[in-house]
Amino acid sequence: MTRFLADYARNPVNLLMLVLVPTVFVIVSAGSLAEAAKLLGGPGGPAVATATAGWAAGFLAGLAMYFQMASARSADRRLVLAGLTATRLVAARLVTGLALALLVTAVSLIALAARSGIDTPLRVVGGTAMFALIYLALGAVVGTHVRTPVNGTVLILFIWILDVFFGPALGAADRVSTRWLPSHFVTLWMVDLPSRHGGRLGDLGWALAWTAGAVLVCWVVVVRSARIARRRPPRQAGSARAQLSGGLRMGIRDYGRNPVLWALLIAVPVVFVLLATAATPDAQTTLPLIEKGRAVLLTFRLPDVHAGTMTPIAVGSLSALAGLFIALDARAGDQRLILSGYGRGSLLTARMLVIALAVLLVSVVSLSVTAAVFNAQQWTVYIGATLLLGATYGLVGVAIGFLLGRVAGVFVAFLVPFLDLGIGQSPMLRSEPPRRAEFMPGYGASRMLLDGGLTRTFDRFGSLLIALAWLGGLTLITIWLWRRPIVLEPGRGHLAVGAR
Repeated sequence: MTRFLADYARNPVNLLMLVLVPTVFVIVSAGSLAEAAKLLGGPGGPAVATATAGWAAGFLAGLAMYFQMASARSADRRLVLAGLTATRLVAARLVTGLALALLVTAVSLIALAARSGIDTPLRVVGGTAMFALIYLALGAVVGTHVRTPVNGTVLILFIWILDVFFGPALGAADRVSTRWLPSHFVTLWMVDLPSRHGGRLGDLGWALAWTAGAVLVCWVVVVRSARIARRRPPRQAGSARAQLSGGLRMGIRDYGRNPVLWALLIAVPVVFVLLATAATPDAQTTLPLIEKGRAVLLTFRLPDVHAGTMTPIAVGSLSALAGLFIALDARAGDQRLILSGYGRGSLLTARMLVIALAVLLVSVVSLSVTAAVFNAQQWTVYIGATLLLGATYGLVGVAIGFLLGRVAGVFVAFLVPFLDLGIGQSPMLRSEPPRRAEFMPGYGASRMLLDGGLTRTFDRFGSLLIALAWLGGLTLITIWLWRRPIVLEPGRGHLAVGAR
């Protein structure tokens, strides 16, 4: 336990995430999320602000426990073979998880107290702790069953997004289809929003039942992970053109034998687009747009606008995570290939093509789902803006991975598109993006996407130039970062990007 916590604390980026994530959810985004809740039929106001502490604690606890379990699987089995009793190993893992839950609960509550204060300490502290414990169990389950980091993190984020954005704080509290979400009853009790569908147990009883069940599940999966399993047997340079072809085939083959990733690439757009459309009230909104070179005010049905604007969030989030893990998973192998004579140009081109194919796949799936519920006025512009946005965030993910590494990189790769596309550029929250949103990576492509989706003529040439400038700049940054060699940090057991 002490070794994992010490390693976690030695990394300053992990400590930064403990400050950054609650700050983003509780202090920065609470107001915007409260506005979104009013549009979607939720309570809005202080209830959303209170719930953000639980959301931040759950997010941090789930991903932290996932990486602890996923990275420790092989080491735990070697410790058991070396003589450590399974009971002590399980106890160490559970105590470590509990320490993580308490830590993320504390930092989330500090952020909430700094923003608005805590009016009902029992409900807020208890609810935030229950959020952390429930997602701790979720991270343990995913960490013991899903080996690939991109699959595990996207799966946890997928469940968290379902839980938060379709839960009772942002949506209607009496919706039957959302009662099975992990934090449904915890949220209702935490924000003092009686559901009247808790039965004899009540909202608190069901919340405690979910938490107790989560703790039990966490104990079971940690015990199972300590068992010794039979090892699987290990699986067993030419011209520039052959090297490029070989590198591309290796990248595609690695994705092709990853069924969990394929399922997530289909499920995430379905949730983002179809369920968001179904959950949006049938109201109207007025947006300032440009039509034939003139500024106009156009009125649309709120579900139509919501459907068209959820696509970039899905594409941006998935592309950023895909770029991050493609870069990190191939990094050490790429260095060995270069040392063995593989051409740098061919290898870099192959990796960039794999990222481009991943972005194309994400975009095609998301656009196919969107086409079922949204009729863009200019499909060519809408599709082009989506691809441009995906490519931009694919490269953002690469840069984040090289600079921050695996654990912190996942946090940031989710937070950046959330703040940019979900909060800053969203027409659901405000008719025009705030000034700070103009300096975010998705600004140009988002303006193009709205123009292509809601108007009949293309008038966003300036936005196109901004989007291309971001793409070109990120491409140069990616090339520079990729050319920097990897060094093995002494005593840390993981790879990092070093200076030449």
